[in-house]
Amino acid sequence: MQAPAAPRLIDRVRAAIRSRHYSRRTEKTYWFWIRYFILHNSKRHPAEMGAAEVTAFLSWPATERNVAAATQNQALAALLFLYKVLLERDLRWLDDLVRAKRPARVPVVLSEAEVRGLLEQLEGVTWMMASPLDRLEQPRAEYRASA
Repeated sequence: MQAPAAPRLIDRVRAAIRSRHYSRRTEKTYWFWIRYFILHNSKRHPAEMGAAEVTAFLSWPATERNVAAATQNQALAALLFLYKVLLERDLRWLDDLVRAKRPARVPVVLSEAEVRGLLEQLEGVTWMMASPLDRLEQPRAEYRASA
């Protein structure tokens, strides 16, 4: 009698994700990045690959494709799951990873003149909804004048 075949990688990924009650969307996303990693490395099994291949794959989107930091973080989470949970290998070598840069968030602040210019261009209901914004500034302006 033949010994049962070892479960395929996709089946192992699904079982591990479902046993941890992750969402189906996470399952799909993790499998996408694991599969992409395998295809990127000429269809080699992840167990055959090491730090060099993982670091090169995770750095590639940031350097070659100019992807958002969130996209690179998805790929990183999927490969961390693969190596830590399924293959039970530690990934201490991720320090050399080239990370995608998060854009700086700069708040947009309009001057009083710019707000008035915008309000002058509005009509009807949109003007009625936005016009209290102009009136909120008036008491502050009056306060400044009296001080």
